[in-house]
Amino acid sequence: MRKKEYNSTRRRQFVLICFAVCAVVLVVRAVDLQILQQDFLRTEGDARHLRVVSLPAHRGMIMDRNGEPVAMSTPVDSVWANPRETIHVERQRLAALARLLGIGEEDLYQRIAQRAEREFVYLRRHINPDVAQQVRALGIPGVALQREYRRYYPMGETSAHILGFTNIDDRGQEGVELAYEDWLAGRPGAKRVLRDRLGRTIRDVENIRPAQPGRDLMLTIDQRLQYVAYRELKAAVQARNALAGTAVILDARNGDVLAMVNQPSYNPNNRSSLRGDASRNRAVTDLFEPGSTIKPFTVAAALDSGAISPDIRIETSPGQIRVGRHTIRDVRNYGNVDLTTMMVKSSNVAMVKISNQMEPSALWTIYHRAGFGRLTGSGFPGEATGVLRDFILWRQAERATLSFGYGLSVTALQLAQSYLAIAGDGLVYTPRLIQSNDPRYAEQVMQPATARALRLMLEGATRDGTGTRARVEGYRVAGKTGTVRKSAAGGYAQDRYLALFAGFAPVSDPRLVMIIMIDEPRTGEYYGGQVAAPVFSRVMHDALRLLNIVPDDLPGLEAAQSRTRPRGGA
Repeated sequence: MRKKEYNSTRRRQFVLICFAVCAVVLVVRAVDLQILQQDFLRTEGDARHLRVVSLPAHRGMIMDRNGEPVAMSTPVDSVWANPRETIHVERQRLAALARLLGIGEEDLYQRIAQRAEREFVYLRRHINPDVAQQVRALGIPGVALQREYRRYYPMGETSAHILGFTNIDDRGQEGVELAYEDWLAGRPGAKRVLRDRLGRTIRDVENIRPAQPGRDLMLTIDQRLQYVAYRELKAAVQARNALAGTAVILDARNGDVLAMVNQPSYNPNNRSSLRGDASRNRAVTDLFEPGSTIKPFTVAAALDSGAISPDIRIETSPGQIRVGRHTIRDVRNYGNVDLTTMMVKSSNVAMVKISNQMEPSALWTIYHRAGFGRLTGSGFPGEATGVLRDFILWRQAERATLSFGYGLSVTALQLAQSYLAIAGDGLVYTPRLIQSNDPRYAEQVMQPATARALRLMLEGATRDGTGTRARVEGYRVAGKTGTVRKSAAGGYAQDRYLALFAGFAPVSDPRLVMIIMIDEPRTGEYYGGQVAAPVFSRVMHDALRLLNIVPDDLPGLEAAQSRTRPRGGA
């Protein structure tokens, strides 16, 4: 009996000793974890669950001159994954995710597997909100959402060439978005967050750096005029089966760019089918010979230099003139003409004879002052300077052809800028795309009296000459047509033309200057007066009324209304 009690006591002591040893081990381990290895373990834990994440910065808004938004950034979600965790997820769950994101199941798995050593990889950028909710509901380990911004352009293709677009990271790639990237782009912030094993943020730990949003930008563009110009240009290019087209509208009082459109265009909200020839802003990058639209500046050079007098008459018979080995012709023999008739009929022969009466430097000087052969100063990326050779290098034939618009090249914006001089008493302003309070600089291109005389001549061209289709009901319009053969190997093509019209309105107090260029119309008619002038008329008609500009041709307006007024009645 005594032996049994002894064995029981020994067993009890053994058990107590085991418990005591375990307790000591636990205490020692606790001390080791909580005190001796505290820093190490905290670091390891933080490395697994604490993350420094970027805070996206809102890109500045772009607005038109009336404060209407034309480019804005909207918040969207992007899907990302931690391949170290996601690689172990069941394939059927990844298949469901692939279907939601519109990605092939195998492609998704390979994307994760190939980056198994990384902790971050994008699976899909900028998804719709409903898709984001479904992705979140799947609860796949290592898959999470990240807030970003996507650029949206309310006017779509109408203003694509001016605004340009941003890439997937909201960085400017073309147009104003590129030129003013530093102004529009914000500075991303940063914060430290605590994430769970699924990659979801469960707590903000520390704000490291606040995000600084980009600054807004106001353009000189009027989106109402932009839309009207784009609508009519697109319709004309399609109706004429033309290769391309461009239209530019400037404020005649200060050079502000009110509209600038091109065809073909693209939708900056969906660039999946974007072609290279559709992305460039032809108004500032493409060069062409201006043809007869430059004739007013030849006359201005001759008048200002004193080579001719305002009442001069020029003999153009027999309708052609020999210059070296070349023969320059008019459409027909206009006989003896004054300056107005010469402009109305667009006589090349008269232009050559006027050019021969002045020094080459006089012609080059007025062309250069008008803006040909140099940048306009608009600041638009990719702008071309054009070509205007120094007058010292001119040969006899080149001097002759320059007088009626061949042998130099310009952009549509340069041509529009030059017509500011005629509309504004000889002053040319630097075209401006961005609203600013900075003082405006203007260069005196010609004498005020010369500009006023040219306005009346160009009004005659729209009243009785080649530009009659440019007339606008109720307004006095001035302008010049141009029909230019396109250059080809060995000279000029016989069946490829540019149709041009350059003009302004109203003549009594010019407010709008406009250039229309249609590249290679291919439906039979190709003259500037047939193809470009009607587009000018339709756009100017709507633009003048949208801006509430008072009509200055009331007799013409009353006559037009009487023609359309129904007969009879009270």
